[in-house]
Amino acid sequence: MTADPTTAARPRNRKQLIVEAAGRVFSERGYHKASMEEIAAGVGITAAALYRHFPNKYALFAECADVMVDGLVAALDEVPPGAPLADVLTAATRVTVAHRASGGVYRWEARYLNREDRRQLKAKFGRVVGRVDEAVRREYPPADGRLRAVAALGAIGSLTMHRTSIAGRRAESLLSASALRVAATGPAAVRGEARPVEPPAQPVPRTRRAEILAAAVPLFARDGFANVTNGQIAREVGLAPSALYRHYPGKVDILAAACLQAAGLLAQWVERSLADVAGPREAVVALAATYVAYCFEHTALNSVAEAELAGLPADLRRPLVLAQREHIAVWEQQLRLARPELDPRQARVLVHAGFGVVVEAGRSLRWQDGPDHRDAVTALVVGALGL
Repeated sequence: MTADPTTAARPRNRKQLIVEAAGRVFSERGYHKASMEEIAAGVGITAAALYRHFPNKYALFAECADVMVDGLVAALDEVPPGAPLADVLTAATRVTVAHRASGGVYRWEARYLNREDRRQLKAKFGRVVGRVDEAVRREYPPADGRLRAVAALGAIGSLTMHRTSIAGRRAESLLSASALRVAATGPAAVRGEARPVEPPAQPVPRTRRAEILAAAVPLFARDGFANVTNGQIAREVGLAPSALYRHYPGKVDILAAACLQAAGLLAQWVERSLADVAGPREAVVALAATYVAYCFEHTALNSVAEAELAGLPADLRRPLVLAQREHIAVWEQQLRLARPELDPRQARVLVHAGFGVVVEAGRSLRWQDGPDHRDAVTALVVGALGL
């Protein structure tokens, strides 16, 4: 009798391979768009074989959400108590780089976990933040250690949210140094440099189409695009669900409109912020202050654009990706003028590190807006960039 080749060749770490493949798919396509068939194909097995390891997609997703944080907890537990902050951040960076392809699951997709799994994940991240916080406070007293700890981890974790090609060791060196600068940065770092940002006028919904968009964005931000129904959106604007189709062909078109609105608003803010800047450093500080102000001003809109972009069909996603690349290119150009020793890839990685600082610091502050919070986060971004 001939042995089944798939059985004979089955690797002992198949479950680990499945989790790694699933993490990549969930990170790239989002929880709801990912399929068990696609994940199985990534491991070279059938969907039936996949179900022998995980009973359903949710069980696999929950396992993926824990992989990187479990690695972080284990790595930081191995760092001796009282070790220098640099050692703590280097350990966190090494784990993040190792799980780059799948580590993005936790940032946006974790909202699809059930309450208990989400609570456990939050508790694990709390341990990680607490360890970094303790090291920050020890080396930079007195300090708002928790905010700096969260921001430093945001700089490190940013690597999971983009695809800039960079060697692992270079990424480790670049991001651990960036995170260390974040931890050492206080709000006074850019005091007097970051000019007040005059925002474009807040979009006022003057048409039914605009009213639908304005009603949908906070629902998408709170519950996730896949969990929001046309009926919910319609109720918010006093319409029958069928009436939505007079204004948008489908729910995904509302999402695309929200992402386009976000890109357009950000482009306007950037254009205004760079008018009359004196030099590249001032330009980078202006970009940082503008991006921070935009994120605090349009928290729901920005979170929807960031979290849901990957789930859009290719034809709707393409112009948004181009707008995103143009925005990053502006940062990259000004940062390289301010720091000529950086090559394009290093500059791009640092720009994304700055974005990661804003996301995690903003969340830590619960997006409570005010000049002090904006100044603090802007300084942390400038620190991440190495100015």
